[in-house]
Amino acid sequence: MNSWIIYNGNLPSSKFIDFAEMLKAAALRKKHHVKIYKNNDLLSVLDFDNLNLLSKDNIKLPDYIIFTDKDVYLANQFELLNVPLFNSARSIAISDDKIATYQALAAKQLPIPKTIIAPKIFLKPKENSLNINAIIDELGLPLIIKESFGSFGEQVYLIHSKDELVQKVDTLHSKPYMFQEFINTSYGKDLRLQVVGDEVVAAMMRTSKNDFRANITSGGQMDPYQPTKKEIELAVAGTKAIGADFAGVDILFGKNGPLICEINSNAHIRNMYECTNINVADFIIEHIIKTINNVR
Repeated sequence: MNSWIIYNGNLPSSKFIDFAEMLKAAALRKKHHVKIYKNNDLLSVLDFDNLNLLSKDNIKLPDYIIFTDKDVYLANQFELLNVPLFNSARSIAISDDKIATYQALAAKQLPIPKTIIAPKIFLKPKENSLNINAIIDELGLPLIIKESFGSFGEQVYLIHSKDELVQKVDTLHSKPYMFQEFINTSYGKDLRLQVVGDEVVAAMMRTSKNDFRANITSGGQMDPYQPTKKEIELAVAGTKAIGADFAGVDILFGKNGPLICEINSNAHIRNMYECTNINVADFIIEHIIKTINNVR
């Protein structure tokens, strides 16, 4: 089979091309023909009689595409061109938008931290019109403010007081964000479960001694982890709730059981490999082969 892997070539970190290269190597092990493209190498062209791609190469569309970027418009263009896409444009869009993710999970009655969505405001108000007291009454203090768009544990803020809350709200007025209960039983620790299809293929625990977030990028430590049956079922159900074929699911240790913190449809797998010696890329390629063969 012929395949493409799409990544964002404008981002400075080497982890984006590394993810693409790991997937390419796994596809080559299955004797697939693979090309890696930056998203800006392939421009979507639209006209009344044309829906195509503009590229410096004379390209022929592949049998499938692994889309490791968040360029949803380009992903949707491939789907309009009837190219099988992993993950789908819709699942990438939901995963990228944390508010949309929590709404999808809540609709399936999956356990998440209690969340209040901030209203969409386009212009900065003359004074704060939010009912701050009601938010504190519902969620308590400390609480979390989380921007809807962000990666690697960034754009997540632990708020300790009403004054701090008012100040942070004032700085975020034009961005989509949410208020969330702080899960103190998971301070500085969480789980990353890598789901492919209907199974969890690898898992690790992340811990931090210096931060309420346990992300490796924020300085967290990683250790192999054997998830419980409940954690596995929750991670798989969460992945299906956003319609993804594969995803990294972050789980918090709630007082009454596990809670889904986030779902990343494009979770990088290098850290998981270094922690567990499990190459998730091989499972992803196997899943894609089975999915395509079942459709034929």
